[in-house]
Amino acid sequence: MKANIVLLPGDGIGPEVVAEAVQVLDAVAAQFGHEFTYTERLMGGCSIDRHGVALTGEVLADCQAADAVLLGAVGGPKWDDPATKVRPEQGLLGLRKGLGVYANLRPVRVHPDLVNASPLKPEKLGGVDILVIRELTGGLYFGQPKGRSIVDGRERGVDTLEYWDYEIQRVLDLAFRLAASRRKKVTSVDKANVLESSRLWRKIAASTAAAHPEIALDHMLVDTASMRLISSPAAFDVLVTENMFGDILTDEASVLAGSMGLLPSASLGDSGPGLYEPIHGSAPDIAGRGLANPLGTILSAALLLRHSLNLPREAAAIEAAVNDALSAGARSADLGGRSSTTAMTAAVLAHLGAAESV
Repeated sequence: MKANIVLLPGDGIGPEVVAEAVQVLDAVAAQFGHEFTYTERLMGGCSIDRHGVALTGEVLADCQAADAVLLGAVGGPKWDDPATKVRPEQGLLGLRKGLGVYANLRPVRVHPDLVNASPLKPEKLGGVDILVIRELTGGLYFGQPKGRSIVDGRERGVDTLEYWDYEIQRVLDLAFRLAASRRKKVTSVDKANVLESSRLWRKIAASTAAAHPEIALDHMLVDTASMRLISSPAAFDVLVTENMFGDILTDEASVLAGSMGLLPSASLGDSGPGLYEPIHGSAPDIAGRGLANPLGTILSAALLLRHSLNLPREAAAIEAAVNDALSAGARSADLGGRSSTTAMTAAVLAHLGAAESV
């Protein structure tokens, strides 16, 4: 396998964690006989500083031509002025649109040795294995009209929550397809008691379920889902929802695993390269201090191997090495330990090497 991977380290701790993930990818390539080449580009705040925009057309074209894209994190206080018209997050939204990645997959699993890292009681965490699928290119973040204006001397802000039937259908199709290889249960989260877009979502979810009688479907209001994620998280299998609800619920679900630093994500479309990134932010307060947890990015690299490069054995090797490193006691600061960013990666690499020797 020869593959070209575009790296978008971004801002804050992004460059640190992406560099660690590349080390693991290189180790996998050497172990399994692959050749990965990397093209590093600017995106986010660093691109604003250099080019005046968060994502240039040239960088987007490079990403579109790649086999996969690995992203670190974007944003930080330097670019947080709400009055500014250019923000790092615009690059992320533009990248998702430009790549046509409409489904964000966020697996949430609880490592048995990390149950005490979560604020939940350990008995709540047994058997937690959730795949959250978030619609990524529609809804409130992209709907039009959008903007601020002065009307009769008052300032008004408008965002439009808009969905087309095909946008909902394709992400639900993916949810049911992935549920078939898991525990065969889909929970569709909406706000159908209030929102017209959610009533359309629920209608399409029901019709999709009718075509998949082997998959159980639950409809759940988003407020109920936010409660159930804490009170009975093991009851969920595949949870699928619209863009903003998914953004919020996946951050909530991160507390189940013990830290946002552990969780990866994959953003996929029907064709072209996937986009892979940890779910955490840029954490500028710890940037450059060697405190960042690289495991979310390393596990995102595993998803890259599985979904974009069709290398499931190599992906499983990384995931097993991460699990073994945690079982052996590797703990970064966010997990209550003292292992540095590089030490966490070294622990993963050691277990990759141990697997190879076996």
